Amino acid sequence: MSVRELVVLGTASQVPTRHRNHNGYLLRWDGEGILFDPGEGTQRQMLRAGAAAHDLNRICVTHFHGDHSLGLAGVIQRINLDRVPHEITAHYPRSGQRFFDRLRYATAYRETVGLTEAPVDTDGPLAVTASYTLEARRLSHPVESYGYRLTEPDGRRMLPDHLAAHGIKGPDVGRIQREGALDGVSLAEVSEVRRGQRFAFVMDTRLCDGVHALAEGCDMLVIESTFLDEDTDLAVEHGHLTAGQAATVAREAGVRHLVLTHFSQRYTEPGGTSRTESGGEFERQARAAGFEGELTVAHDLLRVPVPKRR
Repeated sequence: MSVRELVVLGTASQVPTRHRNHNGYLLRWDGEGILFDPGEGTQRQMLRAGAAAHDLNRICVTHFHGDHSLGLAGVIQRINLDRVPHEITAHYPRSGQRFFDRLRYATAYRETVGLTEAPVDTDGPLAVTASYTLEARRLSHPVESYGYRLTEPDGRRMLPDHLAAHGIKGPDVGRIQREGALDGVSLAEVSEVRRGQRFAFVMDTRLCDGVHALAEGCDMLVIESTFLDEDTDLAVEHGHLTAGQAATVAREAGVRHLVLTHFSQRYTEPGGTSRTESGGEFERQARAAGFEGELTVAHDLLRVPVPKRR
């Protein structure tokens, strides 16, 4: 059975706190694992979350600020230490190649695994597989930054009553699916489009065209909400979003499940819990912006299933 879920490894922004690790997000998509923005401590957070280096197939870095990339050194070395048997591809802004090189070779270790470097320097598709197309879009931040989006190909859902009306049953159902027609009956006459699922990952950015393009029609949008709305000026100055801005994007894009994360250390947390004290205010402001879908204010080690198809 396929699994599609987000494993939240860290939710802090520039400065980790007692209860928030630096960024880190693992998307489990069927049999693949895509690690987004491994900040400092990601290797340990993966252990706590029950995720292994063997689970990784891609690493996607939005930009080279430390809270989004300092964990690369440890993760890459762990991939080699564990002798992961498959190739792993790393995507990151090409303008940050020198930072990637430094992190990849930060210390001495034995390379045992093929790590394919596939840097990003323009909007558009990065990879096409049987289960998704991965694409990138430029964002607006003080350093070059890209967001990522997975789109599953559309499929077909068979309609039992239409099949019965045309006398198609048993092995002939599989045959018309494979061949597209059977005895003058087309596949379109006995099925309907099953829309592929869509997932987007949007980190450090101001509002820009790339944010809206990535979010459009997503089943799940993981998006930064570094600040609350009363700190909008700070958000604009430093290249970030507020809770209300992120929720407005999600509402306008028709997002089904919104995941807010990447919280500034200025918002405190109660001792001994894994949720931010301000978590209720992030949710309140997101709802005040008119977002009515599923909403998660993320905390470390949370697992969030991608919504089931409608």
